[in-house]
This record gives sequence, structure tokens and C-alpha cells, in this order.
Amino acid sequence: MSILPAGCDVPPFTLRREDGAPFTRDDLAGRTTVLVFYPAAFSSVCTDQFQIYEEVLDDLSAQGATLYGVSIDQTDSQVAFRESVGTTIPMLSDAIPQAAAAKAFGVFFEPTGVANRALVIVGPDLKVQWSWEGEHPGILPGANLIFDGLAVAS
Repeated sequence: MSILPAGCDVPPFTLRREDGAPFTRDDLAGRTTVLVFYPAAFSSVCTDQFQIYEEVLDDLSAQGATLYGVSIDQTDSQVAFRESVGTTIPMLSDAIPQAAAAKAFGVFFEPTGVANRALVIVGPDLKVQWSWEGEHPGILPGANLIFDGLAVAS
């Protein structure tokens, strides 16, 4: 399966917020959301990625976008990662069942059993407005990709 393209309905899913509370498809309704799928906390590429996104977070917010990081890590690992990176971007756990949301969005990277590095912009109507997936998890998607995606989606 490949990443969900623009125009697709967002599939049902349940992720876990940092406090363990559920985060579902319904939490995306009524706003523009960027789901940032990443393989695992504490890798050098993931660290660089979220530090870059933190630098432009105010600009993304000014365009009406809310970002969330999504990985298969448990919530306690994600909190430690977010704090070590110094980002305010909330992290969502796709650990239970393992990578279910990554599979539903078509970004599961079978060779390593993690989410591939991918960006999915979801519109207020719960439709995918734009998506991008790296050829492999080692590719760092710059913030420019998010801005390009928001421009296409608007």
C-alpha cells in the first residue's frame, strides 16, 4: 500500500497522546493538521527534523496548521524525545496496536517495522489535502515541503 493521496478520506485510527489519552480521527475535524510520521525517537534524522520544524512552527501556525509527530514509540519515550529536542510539537504514539495508523495511512515501512518518514496534511473536512513520503526513513523532509503542501492544499 502507498501513502494516501489527496482527496482520500482520513481512515479511522486511534493514537495515544503524551498523557495516554486517545487521539482519533475526530480530533482532526474542523482544522488543518499536519501529521508528521517518523520512524523512531532519538535518531539523528528525527532530531534534526523536529528542531527544524520547531523553528518555523509560528509560521505554520499563522497559516492555520497544527503539527503532530507520530511514531511507534511508547508515550514515555516520545515525551523524553520531545523534551530532549526542545520542541513543543505534540507527539502521538502509534504503538498499540503496533503501527496501526502508519499502516492505515500507507506509510508503514515493512523492512524495519516502523513508520516511514512522511507528511500528511488533513483538511478540516477530514480529507487528505496533500501527502509526501520519503523513499526510505533516512530522508529528511525540510519544512519547505510542509509549506509547499499547505500552498497546494489551500
